[in-house]
Amino acid sequence: MKPKLIPALIASVFALAACDQAANNAPAPSAPATASSNASAASQTSETASAASSTAEAASQASATAPKADGSMSTDIRKDNIGGDFTLTDGDGKPFALSSLKGKVVVLSFGYTHCPDICPTELLTYNDTLKQLGDEAKNVAVVFVSVDPDRDTPELMKQYVKQFNPAFIGLTDTQGGNEIALAKQQWRIISAKADIKSEKLYNVDHSSGTYLLDKQGNAAYFERFGAEAPQIASDIKKLLAE
Repeated sequence: MKPKLIPALIASVFALAACDQAANNAPAPSAPATASSNASAASQTSETASAASSTAEAASQASATAPKADGSMSTDIRKDNIGGDFTLTDGDGKPFALSSLKGKVVVLSFGYTHCPDICPTELLTYNDTLKQLGDEAKNVAVVFVSVDPDRDTPELMKQYVKQFNPAFIGLTDTQGGNEIALAKQQWRIISAKADIKSEKLYNVDHSSGTYLLDKQGNAAYFERFGAEAPQIASDIKKLLAE
């Protein structure tokens, strides 16, 4: 599967990719002559790569949250080959296909229930967005997909998203990670475990931002992390009017 490239504006949200590239491109020191200098050189290389990685991640995150020249935090992606249908498990333990929401505008995001900052912030923004829409909110579905199926059971996902809005839909993978792998590939989501302290104690670095799907289920807009409710509501209204 080799769809055409996403515009750099969207791809900049992928901080993990930027970090990996920076680490790989970190300059290496001259070849050492002794075992002692071998250890020193290895240490310097590690420190250099770490510093380059941190710099790249900071730059990528700053780019991902910065508005465009016109002040907008959204990008029209209808000409890009992004997205696709997938089936995961909902909070009741039943199969749930994204395509079952055709006829509604869909707010689609990826994250996990143990996320300390980005996910709660985005979910609160989606709730505010629905308030901005008033009666039109009944024609909008908010879907939150877990990138951490090892911990995010259907029951936990349901409990988590309902804290932000009773109408939110939480989906997870109960098939050993195969289903979420496909969804991540379709929607260009990058995620990886980080700060691993034990089998169940870790964080997950993941792509941020939100996709808006039109009533036919096609990806229409990408809302960068930091986009506020009025901006997202404005784009949703455009899609509802189509």
